[in-house]
Amino acid sequence: MLDSDSAGFFADAQTLDQDAYIHLDYYLECTGDPRLAAAHFCAEQSTAQWRRVGHAEDLRAQFAARVIDLTILNSELTAFSYGIRTPPGERVSACHLTIAHPHANFGARLPNLLSAVCGEGTFFSPGAPIIKLLDIRFPDAYLAAFTGPRFGVEGLREQLQVYQRPIFFGVIKPNIGLPPDAFSQLGYESWLGGLDIAKDDEMLADTDWCPLSERSALLGAARRQAEYETGVPKCYLANITDEVDRLIELHDLAVANGANALLVNAMPVGLSAVRMLCKHATVPLIAHFPLLAPFNRLAHFGIHSQVFTKLQRLAGFDAIIMPGFGARMHMSDAEVIANVNACLAPMGAIKRSLPVPGGSDWAGTLNEVYQKVGTVDFGFVPGRGVFGHPLGPRAGAASIRQAWDAIAAGQSVAEYATTHEELKAAFQAFGVSHTLPTPASDIQGTS
Repeated sequence: MLDSDSAGFFADAQTLDQDAYIHLDYYLECTGDPRLAAAHFCAEQSTAQWRRVGHAEDLRAQFAARVIDLTILNSELTAFSYGIRTPPGERVSACHLTIAHPHANFGARLPNLLSAVCGEGTFFSPGAPIIKLLDIRFPDAYLAAFTGPRFGVEGLREQLQVYQRPIFFGVIKPNIGLPPDAFSQLGYESWLGGLDIAKDDEMLADTDWCPLSERSALLGAARRQAEYETGVPKCYLANITDEVDRLIELHDLAVANGANALLVNAMPVGLSAVRMLCKHATVPLIAHFPLLAPFNRLAHFGIHSQVFTKLQRLAGFDAIIMPGFGARMHMSDAEVIANVNACLAPMGAIKRSLPVPGGSDWAGTLNEVYQKVGTVDFGFVPGRGVFGHPLGPRAGAASIRQAWDAIAAGQSVAEYATTHEELKAAFQAFGVSHTLPTPASDIQGTS
């Protein structure tokens, strides 16, 4: 039986004003009574000392985070995950916890929100050393204080005049080391081959050997030339990730030079910096995921990646590049799909962000990504799959477009490759586990 102090951190969700709370799902491992650990957990991240000495008051009614669901997954574990010392003779319980946290405690401020739900009170709660924030859900009343993406999926499609298919990105490679003229030539070739967006790598900064001023001017000019030659809009996505006090300056420089979308590494610069930049930006902002893995890689500790995806959308990113499918990215298909859904699911009046799951993709993986995502509203972002193509980036981009043509026509991409040179070369270069069917015309005796 919980004492009255601990019981005050539990509530029936139906009795709470839903507009006043965000909901948080946590995985938690603790010793002792899980209910007591859950009460401490809520207390530590909200009203730890909820009255003044000598005063008859209770601040919990308005300010306490409350447990609205506690499910004990296993109460007989003999040790904590990840080698944390277990007190002698103690059993460990694994729990799923849902908390209602009053958002008036921090307001529509992302740094303060994160300080509350991922801060000292959360990860240093007594008796519960293993914590993972699994999900976060916002009431419309909270979302109303945010503008979110300015362009979103529909705005990006309108800018590029691309409908009823994925948007095709490409990471210009070599990503580090090329001077601006060589770098821009690669982007130009990829646009002529059919790429929608040629982008700087997330690691390519404003360096002495490839300054953003020169790089963006050359790529801006190449983009306009490619648009003239192809008759369709193109996009140069320039990376302006830098110290926060340079973001506005670099935005203005790159956009003036012809960059018509900007890449920002969300976690390294901080979501508050992104939100500031969004108020100034005149072109779409695209997020990349450096620093994400240390938070989400462990199954039972840290922060699930979908939490950051939702926060990036809230901060204003029009598209979110995220770890995609395949062994290299160390992320389950279920987690990738959760992130895709976090971009596209209804979120009050906040526009949808374009999900861009990426990692070692090429023309031969396009159909698998499309089938798993289950919608054309995604970005496909090869690097070497375009710029490492043996016939060059123009052919690499063409191979992506040919793969989509096959998918749209309901044909096998591998079969389609037998009659399309660029796609065939992509299979020969990247499709180690794929064998091309023999076209009927190549079978002996076929007329």
